[in-house]
Formats: sequence, C-alpha cells, structure tokens
Amino acid sequence: MRRILVFLAALWALALAFPLTVTDDLGRTVTVKAPPKRIVTMLPSVTETVCALGACDRIVATDDYSDWPERVKALPKAGGLYNPNPEFIVSLKPDLVLVSKYGRLYETLERAGLTVYAVRTETYEDIFRTTRTLGRLLGLEAQAERLVAQIQREVYQEESRAAKAKTRPRVYYEIDPTPYTVGPESFIGVLIQKARGVNIISKELGLFPKIAPEFVVEKNPEVIVATYPGALETIRARPGWSRVKAVQTGRICVFTGGQDSLLSRPGPRVAQGLRLLVDCFHGR
Repeated sequence: MRRILVFLAALWALALAFPLTVTDDLGRTVTVKAPPKRIVTMLPSVTETVCALGACDRIVATDDYSDWPERVKALPKAGGLYNPNPEFIVSLKPDLVLVSKYGRLYETLERAGLTVYAVRTETYEDIFRTTRTLGRLLGLEAQAERLVAQIQREVYQEESRAAKAKTRPRVYYEIDPTPYTVGPESFIGVLIQKARGVNIISKELGLFPKIAPEFVVEKNPEVIVATYPGALETIRARPGWSRVKAVQTGRICVFTGGQDSLLSRPGPRVAQGLRLLVDCFHGR
C-alpha cells in the first residue's frame, strides 16, 4: 500500500508541474502542456541525454547522426543541422522537438504548430544545465539530478587518475582540417585541462576558433589530438609541421570510428572522452 501511495504522490506532483513554461537557449518562451510522449531529437548529445534519463522509448525520430545507445540507430532519421526534413518531423506529430539553436529549423516547426525547444551545449557547465533542463521538460527532474551526479562522479575518477601524472603537455586539438580547434572555455577545452594538458589556444580566440596552421607551428605543441578520418596524414603533410614537437615524436592521437563521439558530444558519456585524453596525454 505504501508503494502505491508513493507512486500516486509522484504522479500528482508531476501533474502539478505542467503546463511548464521555460526559456530556451534562443531566449524564446516555450510552454510544454504535459510530459511529452512523442519526442524528436535533432542533436546527438540531446538524444544520448534523453536516453540516459530513461526516456529513450519516447523518442520517435532523431537527427541523422544520433547512434547511441544502440537502440536509436533503428529510429527514423530526420536529417541534420544543414539538411533537416521538417515535413517528416511534422508528419510524426511530436509533442516536443529538441533542436540546435543554430539553423532556422525551429521557425518552420513553430509555424506548423509544434512545440520546439532550442538547445546550446558548448561549455562544460552547459552539459549539466542542459541535463537538468531536459529533466524538467520531460518531467524527470529526479532522474536528471541522479544523472548529473553520475557524470560528475565519473569525471572525477578520470580527473583523479590524471592528477597522478608528473607532466602537463602542451596540447593542440583539431576538430577538422580547416583547421578549427577548441578554446579553453569550451567543454572540450575543460576536458583538456582536467586531463592535465595545457591548451595552446587562448580564451580570447573563442570557444571553437578557426586558426592559421602557422599558429600551431609557432606554439609547438607536445601532443596533437584530432577527431576526423585521415588526420594523421593531413597533419604530417602540412608545410612546416615537421618542426612541431608532437609530429617529431609521433604524439598524435587520432580518434575516429565512434571514439570521436565521446569527445565531440557534450552529453552523458563525457567522462569516457576524458579517459581518452588522459590516456593520450599520459599513457595508459
């Protein structure tokens, strides 16, 4: 009887929480009338977070790149940031669509009468803020707090492992061959710091700046991290980069084939990405 009463009390509390009005990461006011049961997620990190909250069964479609956990691979795909399929999304009749703050997809979906929440997760703290916000939107606030605590605990374990290292190598992180990199205040930049690396990029350059290749030669990093196919060959072939210490010593860590997702997605698996950096900087 006590369990039944507790369950009913939880349902009552959930009912009182809705309708819920929040401000999204575009500064828009969004009202969710009831706990959403049909969700479309248009960012891989958001898909992973919704599933980690225990609401994977509410997702009816994802963006093209969402591939974790395994079960989301079989879900219908609704395009990506630059090629979304709004007509398909509307046809699914979702009661909540979670989109990136970048792009104009939210405008099209709003005109179609859908409830749309725009997300921006770029800094380390954004990971936890977004997790808590998704918990509110889904009526899973307690689960969100548990998830936040779990992520922070896992990060601390890797951070403690890195703290045993005797050195702090200078690090250059390359997202793509443009080249785009990461500033120290981005979520990846914070992971570099927690792994006891020293980012050669200054915060004045921004979160994810485009830089000149000559800048890297000048800064002479001891470790290079890259997360795109063919990076090793690309980096070695650049004029002047043979003088870079990381190239000379072979300390170039290339993460692809799913490992790149652990580093590039600001979501519940971020500690696994940190583990990759710790191993790269200091050895296993």
